[in-house]
Amino acid sequence: MVLKKLSEIKKLLDNKPVKRLVLGAAHDLQSLGAVIKASNDNIISPVLIGDEKEIRKIASEKNYNLENVQIIHEPVIEKTSEMAVKMVSNNEADVLMKGNVGTSVLLIVVLNKEWGLRTGNLLSHIAVFEVETYHKLIAVTDVAMNISPNLKDKISIVNNSVSCLNMLGVDVPKIAVLGAVEMVNESMQATLDAALLSKMNQRDQIKNCIIDGPLAFDNAISLESAVHKGIRSEVAGDTDLLLMPDIEVGNVLYKSLVFFARAKVASVILGAAAPIVLTSRSDSEQARYDSILLAAATAK
Repeated sequence: MVLKKLSEIKKLLDNKPVKRLVLGAAHDLQSLGAVIKASNDNIISPVLIGDEKEIRKIASEKNYNLENVQIIHEPVIEKTSEMAVKMVSNNEADVLMKGNVGTSVLLIVVLNKEWGLRTGNLLSHIAVFEVETYHKLIAVTDVAMNISPNLKDKISIVNNSVSCLNMLGVDVPKIAVLGAVEMVNESMQATLDAALLSKMNQRDQIKNCIIDGPLAFDNAISLESAVHKGIRSEVAGDTDLLLMPDIEVGNVLYKSLVFFARAKVASVILGAAAPIVLTSRSDSEQARYDSILLAAATAK
């Protein structure tokens, strides 16, 4: 099944156990709203950790029903992250979600060597977009975690992303490795990495996907553009995943799609023991809800 809308991810959860989600620092309006909506839709069973008075105040103002929601009172924000991560580490929750806490604070706890969520894999971010002008969902990585990934990092990012897309029903994801141009240029590291990734894929060093690169953005998403430039590619115009050269390019593309193209987005952190819903402060409640959907569909 080719997914065209983020809402279709919900179909993947039919007849599957409801995932348990823990929200640290839960006194956060947008995150709390998304969690309650997902709970009402029977996607997750939530645990809220934070200042109970503040949580109930927000719920009262928004008429959220907390009757069947577990709340653990902890007013110290740093401790809410620790408690949330320990719940996932102890298999008491399937999904971790960031609330009203800084990303760096949460990640320090996630990476705790004693009881954190390390697996030995690189943590990476994936964003899955629903864009009106594209014929299916398209993913972008990495726009939030790895600043300037080298070749080894990019291999890990690809492997994380392929596993995620497999769980969304994309058996053999088509991956476009982006650069400013579609030709290999020894002065542009992104094009060298792209060529190596493509060749490694051809030699089965990177499996379960089709990689092509370097491709410029227009070649990756438009077959007409690729044909016009004389590019023969299985990926061009049918890309499932855009691999960014660095976080700056990725972040600009992410926000351009959201604010200019009005695209819908769901995003999670991959590579940990469980998916982490770690949204931007500017992300809407709908984006957080869709991110919960994505996390629930990709949780083990």
